Amino acid sequence: MTRDEYTRHDATGLAALVRAREVTPLELIEVAVERLERVNPEINAVVYRMDDEARTLAPSVDRNAVFAGVPFLAKDLQSGYAGHPTSGGSRVAEQLVVEEDTELVRRVRATGVSILGKTNTPEFGLLPYTEPELWGPCRNPWALDRIPGGSSGGSAAAVAAGIVPIAGGGDGAGSIRMPASCCGLFGLKPTRGRIPPGPRDAEPWRGSVTEHVLTRSVRDSAAMLDATHGPEPGAPYRIAPPDGRFIAQVDTDPGRLRIAWTTAPLMGSAAAHPDCVQAVVDTVSLLKQLGHHVTEATPRIDGKAFARAFMYMVAGEVGAEFEDLGRVLGRSPRRTELEPLTWALGLVSRAVSARELAASLRLLERCGKAVGRFFTDYDVLVTPTVATPPPRIGALPPSRSEHLQLRLMGAIGSGRLVKAGRLLERIADSAFEYTPWTPVFNISGQPAMSVPLHWNAARLPVGVHFVAGAGDEAALLRLAGQLERERPWFDRIPEVVPRPQ
Repeated sequence: MTRDEYTRHDATGLAALVRAREVTPLELIEVAVERLERVNPEINAVVYRMDDEARTLAPSVDRNAVFAGVPFLAKDLQSGYAGHPTSGGSRVAEQLVVEEDTELVRRVRATGVSILGKTNTPEFGLLPYTEPELWGPCRNPWALDRIPGGSSGGSAAAVAAGIVPIAGGGDGAGSIRMPASCCGLFGLKPTRGRIPPGPRDAEPWRGSVTEHVLTRSVRDSAAMLDATHGPEPGAPYRIAPPDGRFIAQVDTDPGRLRIAWTTAPLMGSAAAHPDCVQAVVDTVSLLKQLGHHVTEATPRIDGKAFARAFMYMVAGEVGAEFEDLGRVLGRSPRRTELEPLTWALGLVSRAVSARELAASLRLLERCGKAVGRFFTDYDVLVTPTVATPPPRIGALPPSRSEHLQLRLMGAIGSGRLVKAGRLLERIADSAFEYTPWTPVFNISGQPAMSVPLHWNAARLPVGVHFVAGAGDEAALLRLAGQLERERPWFDRIPEVVPRPQ
């Protein structure tokens, strides 16, 4: 199989070839690895290789499985693969080998995929860009000086570059949808509770985090959701199962939907870039042509209070992660093993009182409920996915001055000083200026997706963000299928041109 033949098919199509015995799983592995070795030195998407294990397992692939023999890459965060480390983009965990598969990994393996390795991610998945000190920056295949987004940036870059047709991602504040926007892919964040996070965790980031995949086609995302959704033993709650299979929704007419749209930020005050506004305006025009009832309207929340409460929640989670790492390591994580921003968040977790944390969580819950009520009047909300086209590498991280301040505060070791100085709040505000829509729907727990409907004059992808009511992935998949048919994007594949030496 040639590279062009390989990229002509999505994961569903490649599995069909395996079932028809037109190609073997081993042949798919070899063409994927050849592509990996050619483009990965340029994009730095894959940071850990597992292709030798994939070759060994290839003869035993179940040809009747939904993704039989399809090459797959896992995000190097949260999903644990027995016998392999999960670094989370951090030096402190680089060598920590996982003893058992997580529940989601067991379900992904059962789909028949050939797991070739793990992808680049920012430390602990904390940031909307993928530039960890451990692995170095991941680059966007559409323009190597641009970011692929975060935190699932490595997975998105690998799919966009044609290494694999499908890769794992996780989304705690937009980390599937932002990279999908940056890399011209389809990215769905399922409803809270749809995908199992265990066995260790029940509600990562207090339920804000959920995992799924990044894909080039809508049907691949739907088929993986069919294969992996559902509660696990000990789940804190169960959501209503879907009415039928998700894959069936992709070819189902969505009917006439009540759609709200806005380009106003839900957090921060910076206006969206004209390219992102244009992407939404063009999409609104298309939705009207398709017969949907479209109205300009926006949910109302206190964005500044939300951002601060979200940061305190994340700081608490980082501090708890330090505790977990300490139990595994037999000692506390050291400052030199962590990036300054991560260490500072850990310090803040010591300075935030139980009362402040509880108040923050209550505020987030109230925001989530207010946003959820908005969807009693609308089936879908449309916004930009992010506020700008893919920024340049290095544009979003803390400035040199902020970096030095973080290092100094970290060396002093005072969480109260970090908290009082409000440096982290300013850094968080800057990040939310880039992504002022996606985190809100992690808190509300609603399903949301980024759809690659627009490319700007510089030939950079600009995603459009769609949100539905809790539990209604079906509405999103029906709409995504309709949009994919009306404005197909599958054949848009970037040519990765090596950077000048």
